[in-house]
Amino acid sequence: MRVVRAAGSRDITESIAILIPMRNEERNVTECVESALASTQLSNFSVTVLNDNSTDQTERLLTDFGPRIKVLQGAALPAEWMGKNFALSQLSERSGAEFLVFSDADVRLTPKAISSSVALMQRLNWDYISPYPRQVARSFAELLIQPLLQWSWMSSVILRIAEKSQRPSTTIANGQLFIVRRSAYEEIGGHENIKNEVLDDMELARELVRHGFRGGVADASQVVSCRMYESGKELIEGYTKSLWRAFGGVSGTVLAILILTWTSLTPFYGALTGSLLACGGLVLTTLSRVVVAIRTRSNVWLSLLHPLAILFLLLLIALSWMKKRNGTLQWRGRTI
Repeated sequence: MRVVRAAGSRDITESIAILIPMRNEERNVTECVESALASTQLSNFSVTVLNDNSTDQTERLLTDFGPRIKVLQGAALPAEWMGKNFALSQLSERSGAEFLVFSDADVRLTPKAISSSVALMQRLNWDYISPYPRQVARSFAELLIQPLLQWSWMSSVILRIAEKSQRPSTTIANGQLFIVRRSAYEEIGGHENIKNEVLDDMELARELVRHGFRGGVADASQVVSCRMYESGKELIEGYTKSLWRAFGGVSGTVLAILILTWTSLTPFYGALTGSLLACGGLVLTTLSRVVVAIRTRSNVWLSLLHPLAILFLLLLIALSWMKKRNGTLQWRGRTI
């Protein structure tokens, strides 16, 4: 996995636009914007925030930054669009920068995060980069589930091969922080082309690959952090909104459930019954979690709870499909 290092940064002379959509993000406004404004080694950068019809104190807190940032007021959400996609589309339309930096409100940048990410992107001659932040987890639900994301990538996808592949099916990305050359973004039609996709990050990267552009994921845990959810309730709502789509459809979901059960739950059950083969499988799976935890600066001891984490994930997948079928999926007050 490529690594974004602050030590590898250099002055970036091209124009950079840091674009942040916010909907009811009062708890994140100040730290998020301040970290973006503190960016260094960028000769020409701007920070633009779109207030997506917030009903809390988001708008008021944004005005405290005065002329240091540009604040846009989001238009009413069209029926055929997902909220985040529409917000990012509006932001990109109002920016003429050479590099577009899409950042979630819960992302915290170190001063060299953007410059080092763009420097790596340029060195590799990439058209986009998905710098993967260090995942901050505090509640028990977060501690169980959040480490599974990077584990699933690093244990099932050979990232260096995925970088060179022109197959969209091997493409992965994380939408917490996503940087793309404007020229490439415009050529694929921007977010207009994925307007109704719930997994905007994956679909944007796949569209770029379909059009012949190059890029990939990089470990940015040294320079970026993100706490996606601040409670178990938020985590459940956040994951259920998209897990139904995460594996491509019903057949993909069934296959994923079978694989997760066979590789993670069956060895645990077998180990309890005294099977040496199952014990070996459980040890190997746990070791894979340990390696990924060390690599991504996560809590190593949580690897021991892997079977429980997988069981929780399977329940979230089932809940996501149930809500999808019932038409009750919601996020930030909007029906999905």
